[in-house]
Amino acid sequence: MCTALTFKTKDNYFGRNLDYEFSYNETVTITPRNYPFTFRSMGKNFKHYAMIGMAFVQNNYPLYYDAVNEKGLGIAGLNFPNNAFYPKKARGKDNVAPFEFIPFILSTCKSVKEARKAIEKMNIYCENFSAQLPCSPLHWLVADNKESIVVEPLKDGLKIYDNPVGVLTNNPTFDFHLINLSNYINVSREEPVNRFAQGFDLVPYSRGMGGIGIPGDLSSSSRFVKAVFTKLNSVCGQSELESVNQFFHILTAVEQQKGCCKVEKGFEHTIYSSCCNADKGIYYYTTYNNRQIVGVEMFKENLNARELKSYPLLIQTNLFIQN
Repeated sequence: MCTALTFKTKDNYFGRNLDYEFSYNETVTITPRNYPFTFRSMGKNFKHYAMIGMAFVQNNYPLYYDAVNEKGLGIAGLNFPNNAFYPKKARGKDNVAPFEFIPFILSTCKSVKEARKAIEKMNIYCENFSAQLPCSPLHWLVADNKESIVVEPLKDGLKIYDNPVGVLTNNPTFDFHLINLSNYINVSREEPVNRFAQGFDLVPYSRGMGGIGIPGDLSSSSRFVKAVFTKLNSVCGQSELESVNQFFHILTAVEQQKGCCKVEKGFEHTIYSSCCNADKGIYYYTTYNNRQIVGVEMFKENLNARELKSYPLLIQTNLFIQN
């Protein structure tokens, strides 16, 4: 499963953990303004906003997991099994395939406000990219420097939720996650105070018991609570280094270690973590075996080009022996 979030200091940041049992050899991929997008039902778009993000490139098409465009709008797609429902094409709607959602919105919209208007006219219909790559059940976090929303394709229609906390994980639906936060209403970053029962003397047995009661398992509902608590209580400076470091520390609070979550084809783990400075177009990442933060700068590339530009992930690190 996965966790995505927004974070703002001096600049606006957007990123995620991608948790899965294996990699598709994804790359940091820049789509320039003149790359020819051909959408299955929405025609062609030869001039659009540039974008940078993590993608599995197939047949010269960027299948983005998460991306930010040159205007600072970001989208991350997260696994949403058993809930995502894709109907057939609909008349009078903008029919967009699930794999097209990120490039379609980021190529044409510069803000959440514009994205919301586009999504309200949209029908996310069932269309496989190929026989080998069927539709993935997804929902999406969409954010800019002012607000964020969650988009969920459900059996009773396409839902758009305001997201006041700027965090998204996986199942259940987003409205559940917001209600579930109320179960932790008494959690505080302060040292705990005895409210258990009158006349029963309880005292903290250790220093550093702020946040006691926050769940620590790897379920999506627990990761949502912990990510929201960590983000909203985060203390961070305004510099790029402080901001990027803090963003990755927030993601580390909900990362998955190999061996702790067994699934059918292996062990789910955090394949990569990303943090994009959405204002400056710098996409930072770490991988499971490379904890060094690596960055790719969109605005250093020729954004008026027609060809995709991809950077393979640096997935291994060298141990540094100081003495």
